[in-house]
Amino acid sequence: MAKRPGVIVVGGGLAGLACANALLEARVDAHVLEAAEAPGGRVRTDSYEGFLLDRGFQVYLTAYPEGQRVLDLQALSLHRFIPGAKVWRGGRLHTVADPLRHPVAAVSHLFDAVGGLADKLRVLELRQHATSGELEDVWQRPQQDSLRFLRDLGFSDEMLDAFLRPFFGGIFLERQLTTSSRMLEFVFRMFSQGHAAVPERGMEAIPAQLAAKLPSGALRMRVRVAEVWGHRVRLSDGEMLHSDAVVVATDPGTAASLLVGMPSPVMNPATCLYFAAPEPPVEGPWLTLNGDGQGPVNSVAVMSEVSPAYAPQGQSLVSVSVVDDDGDAESLEARVRAQLAEWFGAAVPAWRHLRTYAIAQALPAQPPAVLGEPHRPVRLSAGLYVCGDHRENASINGALMSGRRAAEAVLQDLGR
Repeated sequence: MAKRPGVIVVGGGLAGLACANALLEARVDAHVLEAAEAPGGRVRTDSYEGFLLDRGFQVYLTAYPEGQRVLDLQALSLHRFIPGAKVWRGGRLHTVADPLRHPVAAVSHLFDAVGGLADKLRVLELRQHATSGELEDVWQRPQQDSLRFLRDLGFSDEMLDAFLRPFFGGIFLERQLTTSSRMLEFVFRMFSQGHAAVPERGMEAIPAQLAAKLPSGALRMRVRVAEVWGHRVRLSDGEMLHSDAVVVATDPGTAASLLVGMPSPVMNPATCLYFAAPEPPVEGPWLTLNGDGQGPVNSVAVMSEVSPAYAPQGQSLVSVSVVDDDGDAESLEARVRAQLAEWFGAAVPAWRHLRTYAIAQALPAQPPAVLGEPHRPVRLSAGLYVCGDHRENASINGALMSGRRAAEAVLQDLGR
């Protein structure tokens, strides 16, 4: 660095980029150090043989308030999923449509084998409850694990197993639904008030947009931080950097290794497999859920049906998400392919496997004990701060918000 920065931000994921941008908007000099070859942290997209492969199945929810604050959503060219889902159950696909946005489709499938009329009415009750009051109210409500919360609302076991467990399990990356009911209400509120979407050119467009706002030289790539002492940072090559403040915005495990006394949260794993298919197994931008509860597959999305840019012309990109699989990792592709052949027929064995992403630390676990304090401290001491979704909630909105909170704490301590 040519000059001593006012603030060093360690980590160029969503939280670190949001923090740096907030500091720069307040005219505080900030530099971001990122160990990888590109910014984004866990939100990255690989280009492979003309396909765009997000590192794990991820979506952006357009109702995220922090995203509306800091992102140019129009520039991202978001492509939406259809509200609702296709559900594989009892040997065929069923349609579960949003009754408020797609009333005709919802009525036509009202008595499908995915829950009864009472269950569908309880979905409306859940929507009303989750969207009532201010957003901050959600984080202050009494909480319990999500499974007990849904059962207390009166959902049948059939609705839980066929739809709610794979739907929320795919978001929380755990199908037992031990995640706090506060997180469930937040997520359902976001789905109710907006849409699930992906940027036209993949999820990495989100951190790329934030990184593009930084001035030249403010983001250093392939720089690994070995130690943090107060206002000082030592790089792995021995270089020592000094600043007025340091913000650790790395993944939770790295943050715990750099910060004395910082607990390392439990992380939920996930696996995502990508296949190239000559034809889409499901037409339209649908999420397809495993409503039988058997086999490794939790959900399937044909990403090229959501945004055609995800695949070369004339090909389809199939994303398969696996959650809570206890089977042999080496046999996973074969087991996934066999299960999908039951769903989509004889064409599946000919699909070309592109890549498998086994992500050991995909998302912080969020049982009620973790979210008892919904906004965890970002100031560790004067001049030393931490941010990331593990300090807020495990979502893109949580990461962005924690970055802003850390920047505000820095500005307050600097008298700015």
